[in-house]
Amino acid sequence: MTNSKPYLLLTGGAGFIGSNFVSYYLKKYPEAALLNVDKLTYAGSLSNLSNLENYENYQFIKGDIADPAFIDRLFNDYQIKGIINFAAESHVDRSIDDARSFIETNVMGTQVLLQSALRHWEKKGTLQENRFHQISTDEVYGSLESDEKFHEHTPYDPRNPYSASKAGANLLVRSFGYTYGMNVVISSSSNNYGPRQHEEKLIPTIISNALKQQPIPIYGDGQNIRDWLYVEDHCRALDAIYHKGGSMENYNVGGGNELKNIDLAEKICEILDEITPQAKGELHSFKELITFTEDRLGHDRRYAVDDTKLRHSLGWQPTITMAQGLKETVSWYVQQWAQLSR
Repeated sequence: MTNSKPYLLLTGGAGFIGSNFVSYYLKKYPEAALLNVDKLTYAGSLSNLSNLENYENYQFIKGDIADPAFIDRLFNDYQIKGIINFAAESHVDRSIDDARSFIETNVMGTQVLLQSALRHWEKKGTLQENRFHQISTDEVYGSLESDEKFHEHTPYDPRNPYSASKAGANLLVRSFGYTYGMNVVISSSSNNYGPRQHEEKLIPTIISNALKQQPIPIYGDGQNIRDWLYVEDHCRALDAIYHKGGSMENYNVGGGNELKNIDLAEKICEILDEITPQAKGELHSFKELITFTEDRLGHDRRYAVDDTKLRHSLGWQPTITMAQGLKETVSWYVQQWAQLSR
């Protein structure tokens, strides 16, 4: 029997950005009916969702978005009014080692979601009303060598299997909008940071290695530049885009915080020096652990997005400064480390 409540289907909601968005969304819209689906691979954890038990209209279901029978059952059992697709394999190094899972989840999974939504929403006559929001990345645009920034019309130029799979998924989403008139929107963000990020990512790696007094690995010469966006600011942007963004539009989301990888590592070490000096042992500073390693294959030199469109058309802007966000992030990981060490 179909649940009569209109649900927002959120995929990949046990991962880093997804779990932060679930928490944000339910706090802002406590009466909302939210269905969270996650495969619970290594990067997803139910511990990221442990604070959501009191929300009556929230449900979690373990499942694979690339499984057509599973997704069809969801549409049969729930009245799904919209989809925000966070589900993705996202680590570049893993995609370089083996691209298969990236194609299966990021491309085929997106296709399965689109096809099922198309079939069910067409049948109900809600194809233009219900929305499909694809969460993407600035990495689809390739690499910047100048002082320019990526804008929404920058041609896709992915340089690794991960970004290629995300670019392919985006093109599929747009094709369903053009071909069938589906109400689709895409958002592409710069690098996110904040609580709950998997330890394989750069910022958690810097923190965890420092606390273990192990070498802090920095690729190449450390001069690669990324624009950093605090995850809570990203959640607010996604809320605005899902509810107010134009159909068939693409929105870039940036933090306005461009940093070289080496400068980021040094800033994090300075914060660790300040908040947990006892963990340094005989080190004068955690910076002494920074170690340059062989560069990643096809390592893009610089990413930075122009998010003027989002700021002007939807009135969004980031509210967390890099200094504030980094300190809160480092403090969160230090607390997690302290709990694990007990």
